[in-house]
Amino acid sequence: MARRAAPEVNAGSMADIAFLLLIFFLVTTTIETDSGISRKLPPPQDEEVPPPILKEKNIFVVELNKNNDLLVEETPMELKDLREAAIKFLDNGGGAGEDACNYCQGSKDPSSSDNPTKAVISLRNNRETNYETYIAVQNELVAAYTTLRNREAQRLFGKTFVQMEKELKDVNYTGNKESLKEDIKKIQFLFPEKLSEAEPKK
Repeated sequence: MARRAAPEVNAGSMADIAFLLLIFFLVTTTIETDSGISRKLPPPQDEEVPPPILKEKNIFVVELNKNNDLLVEETPMELKDLREAAIKFLDNGGGAGEDACNYCQGSKDPSSSDNPTKAVISLRNNRETNYETYIAVQNELVAAYTTLRNREAQRLFGKTFVQMEKELKDVNYTGNKESLKEDIKKIQFLFPEKLSEAEPKK
């Protein structure tokens, strides 16, 4: 009796189907990217350079403890008041002579910062500080710089600093991008973002 041949499954199109599925998943899948804090690290230095000497009045100390309590200049403060306090410090303009600030609109308190170019915000936190609180504090401090930059950009160029940065990134921008870059640098020079982060406390 002749043996019957077992029927074969036609797998010729399996490679095509697998390839089509692969393309489908590549096209439809969204890849999540972690958002972080935009910070520019200082360039590496070949030789040790001593840190610049800072007057204590030009340093604005912001601390976060392990209970997420905010201390500004050793005084308890609510997060909602931090931006205004930072603006008041940065825009004080209490310097005289070379340190004088002719564009500052602050109270010119001699016991506070001399000039925005000299002012440094020092952020210190505890290792047990909540990450969300830490980011919220960072946002408020950066927002203080942005507020002041917007004000100066509006005064000098008739548009906000945020608008200028958007125009620089816009591929359809018809103006002179080199001139726009220079204008942005001028505003950044008037209010440089000097945000110092100390080693977290244990």
